[in-house]
Amino acid sequence: MTIALMWEAKAADGRGAHLLEWARAQSLDPAPARRETFEAAGERVLVITWWDGVELDAAVPELPTPEAELIARPVHRWRFRQV
Repeated sequence: MTIALMWEAKAADGRGAHLLEWARAQSLDPAPARRETFEAAGERVLVITWWDGVELDAAVPELPTPEAELIARPVHRWRFRQV
């Protein structure tokens, strides 16, 4: 089974570039099978990681919550199972 973890954060005003830099610098150990980073309007950053051979509720590394001064609201996290 493959699962995808989505991590999305909205940057504090004017901090979008810093949040993107922070997200790119975060390492995960072990590394996922695949990882992609996106940015969107409103200074939002999205990171999707794919994990092969694990169940939906498996304990896999996730991006942490950034420092409070980088974000405008709590981080959103979702898990999806490939079907």
